[in-house]
Amino acid sequence: MLEKFFKLTEHKTTIKTEVIAGITTFMTMAYILAVNPDILSATGMDKNAIFSATAISAIIGTLVMALWAKLPFALAPGMGLNAFFAFSVCLGMGYSWQFALTAVFLEGIIFLLLTAFNIRELIINAIPANMKHSISAGIGLFIAFIGMQNAGLIVNNDAVLVGLGDMKSAAVLVTLGGLLIIGVLLALKVKGALLIGIFVATLIGIPLGVTHFPETGLVSAPPSVAPIAFQFDFTEIFSYKMAIVLFTFLFVDMFDTVGTLVGVASKANMIDSNGKLPRVKQALFADAVGTTCGAMLGTSTVTTYVESASGVAEGGRTGLTSLTVAGMFFLALFFSPLFLMVPAAATAPALILVGSFMITPILKVNFDDYTESIPVFLTVIMMPLTYSIAEGIVFGMLAYVLLKVLSGKYKEVSIVSYFLAALFILKFFMD
Repeated sequence: MLEKFFKLTEHKTTIKTEVIAGITTFMTMAYILAVNPDILSATGMDKNAIFSATAISAIIGTLVMALWAKLPFALAPGMGLNAFFAFSVCLGMGYSWQFALTAVFLEGIIFLLLTAFNIRELIINAIPANMKHSISAGIGLFIAFIGMQNAGLIVNNDAVLVGLGDMKSAAVLVTLGGLLIIGVLLALKVKGALLIGIFVATLIGIPLGVTHFPETGLVSAPPSVAPIAFQFDFTEIFSYKMAIVLFTFLFVDMFDTVGTLVGVASKANMIDSNGKLPRVKQALFADAVGTTCGAMLGTSTVTTYVESASGVAEGGRTGLTSLTVAGMFFLALFFSPLFLMVPAAATAPALILVGSFMITPILKVNFDDYTESIPVFLTVIMMPLTYSIAEGIVFGMLAYVLLKVLSGKYKEVSIVSYFLAALFILKFFMD
């Protein structure tokens, strides 16, 4: 049945290879089960409920990818997008988490419509390539900065805004130990380096008083999502600020998902002779369905994970790989105490190093063209300094359009980019 459905022989793979690839992908991305509740709970959301919402939304999105798109990619609530949800929309702008969940829900609905009418690809093609690279790099710095703050490695300093934390504190020592462990495991190409590092750091934190062992044991029924499920706030859905928040979710997720799909597919030699990925529309639908259902359950935007590349490297070529990942997330639901006992100091190393992974697209930028490199630099630097992914995009896109126009290269700017620039200028006047 599996052979017939996934066409394993045609893709030159086997059930064993696909299952191993799926387990490998899960191991490299399972850190999200510990990190996502830690990040989103900063908004006041129930941490236990977030764990279940994270796992179930990953299962739903990945099942659509496995059974409809039949591609070896896994989905879960995305890093960067969860940071924007918690630290920009809720803590930065002062909105409730219910407001943010509403924006994510609307994003999912819009993505379903855009994908159905093939508009999503048209929008993506209209945005400058270097801006896509800079957004990934900027989010990387932002995530790393958040990780360092969570660990107490970087703290507030009234004289110079930020400074170095207490290097003798238990939390900082746990984080530095985790960084070293994960770094060595990555250098040795050990599968699941992030997850292993998080759990070793968690164990180190027990004698130091940073980690507190759960009283209920390590295995339990999945926590209820009732405290956060369907908690929408539709009172401001037509407001300007909802539009800005919604646009940012759309913008970042759009490039994150498509960039991941194309990047991982190219490594697996799945790109056809016309430079296109087969069944990409179904893959984009998986992202949209995952995001919509995730918002209903109570979590941030669901997206395709670049860690899927680890499973592809192990030989995964079909939806059986992603089906295996979905199965692993289902099993993880019953080990919530194990994931929820992980302290912020133990997840901080994963945040910092995921940030380093996300910065690599900057290598594709041509820094000799200042109309390209200056907008890229502003996008990257403004995200962590303003503590906002949205502001980084605003500065980058405005710089791109203005520099191109004033240097006589206005023909290189798309109509969509002009529209975005006008929207961002309007934002400054309305703030």
